[in-house]
Amino acid sequence: QPQLVESGGGLVQPGGSLRLSCAASGFTGSYYAIAWFRQAPGKEREGVSCLSPKNVSTYYLDSVNGRFTISRDNTKNTADLQKNNLEVEDTGVFYCGAVWGKCGNKRGFYDYWGLGTQVTVSS
Repeated sequence: QPQLVESGGGLVQPGGSLRLSCAASGFTGSYYAIAWFRQAPGKEREGVSCLSPKNVSTYYLDSVNGRFTISRDNTKNTADLQKNNLEVEDTGVFYCGAVWGKCGNKRGFYDYWGLGTQVTVSS
């Protein structure tokens, strides 16, 4: 049974950093595009970053470009999102999603989802 489990969320002050991790099981993550989505309170889930299979390409939402870095460890079947210089607007539940093939920016594009991890940026 394919499964994704996110971890690493928490409360952080503006300007701080967090590292989220997504652990995949039940499938070989390296053949899949792995994406991180954010859902702020009362808003739609939006794509924040994606890493294509074999790490050929990376994509970032404009508002996080230069602050967030997505990476993958195929030996551990995990994908991380390093988040620096966090802003209050980065608050939300972060989900990782996986799909066979290339990245997409719509929620419905992805086959598997984790349950999410809460990130709160507040002073």
